[in-house]
Amino acid sequence: MRNYYKLLCIVGLQLLPVIIYAQQIHINSVHYWTTHKQSRLMIDVSSMPVYRVSLLEHPLRLVVSIPDARIGRALAQPPPSDPVFSRIRAIQNKNQVKITADLKKSVSTKSYALNPNKMYGHRLVIDVFGKGQTSYAGRENKAINSSAASKTVASRPAKSIKLAQSYKNMIVAIDAGHGGDDPGALGPRGTEEKKVVFAIAKKLEQLINAQRGMRAVMVRKGDYYVDLRKRMQIARAAKADLFISIHADAFENATVKGASVYTLSTRGASSEAARWLAKSENASALVGGVSLDDKDEVLASVLLDLSQTATQEASFNVAGEVLKGFENIGELHFGSVQKAGFLVLKSPDIPSILVETAFISNPSEERKLLSTLYQSKIALAIFRGVRNYFKEYTPFNSRIAAL
Repeated sequence: MRNYYKLLCIVGLQLLPVIIYAQQIHINSVHYWTTHKQSRLMIDVSSMPVYRVSLLEHPLRLVVSIPDARIGRALAQPPPSDPVFSRIRAIQNKNQVKITADLKKSVSTKSYALNPNKMYGHRLVIDVFGKGQTSYAGRENKAINSSAASKTVASRPAKSIKLAQSYKNMIVAIDAGHGGDDPGALGPRGTEEKKVVFAIAKKLEQLINAQRGMRAVMVRKGDYYVDLRKRMQIARAAKADLFISIHADAFENATVKGASVYTLSTRGASSEAARWLAKSENASALVGGVSLDDKDEVLASVLLDLSQTATQEASFNVAGEVLKGFENIGELHFGSVQKAGFLVLKSPDIPSILVETAFISNPSEERKLLSTLYQSKIALAIFRGVRNYFKEYTPFNSRIAAL
């Protein structure tokens, strides 16, 4: 019996390193997010970490220390245009990982950990705020003034024009569902989905084009059918920052009613990523224009995954804002953002949502959808959600961020 316990202890000691290793936190990836208010460093981890965030002044650095952790891959670098982060690196010191970010200016931070949700696992979030941060317009004025050949008053209007041209409009691709030989769903009175959603789309186009800093692009401009993948291509060719597909739902039970907002499901995203990687002629259109043609399969997969993860998160955020807009005009069919594998939502690099405005199969909602006033209310609800999203999440060099 004594020998049995000795053997049990020996086996237990041999297994101990394996158990400890299994409990270690794995650092999977990092992501960057920038708005006109702040910058964000997001670290994907396997479980809830114990961590410490430190700021160094000489040189300017942000250090995230995570004990009992391991890092398995190289971390993505911030884009050159990032206003705060210039470079990032990770050092594995025994069982501790130190992630060090070189900073472009002095900052203050706020950090917190997020529990998993339907879309993402555990995340460590560090929000970074510039000390005495100047606006993008202020920085541009300084750059223009320092390089101007003349300081005369007469030259100032030209400088203002140059500054205005440096801003970027946020482009919204509006997709009115169906069209042409495809009428979509039919209401009890024979109302065709394609007609009412096109009317709503045109009203949304007018609202967006009237908003400084935003521009609308109609995917279909008349009563004709556009292939579903072609709709995505039109949005990409227009360099759209957002894709909105507008529909009217239908169900065999005529009492069902309310609006819904959808984003792409994780399963749908994964299958689309595989399809894009398999078609090399499309690879150069992804990951912010960085070609994947000359990358090996593993690296290409990682780059596409990073692009798609950011796109899904952005889609979820804008869908939530649009859903809030619908709360003020009528009943919701689903009170939260839904996920489905709609083909038009599968662009890996453009945040995309699908709005089911109402149930055209419900006689009451069919009448509403035929009303010009109600169509305007729907368009306004979508517009307000999109505008709120852009004001919160736009980059520094967008015109709407400066409003």
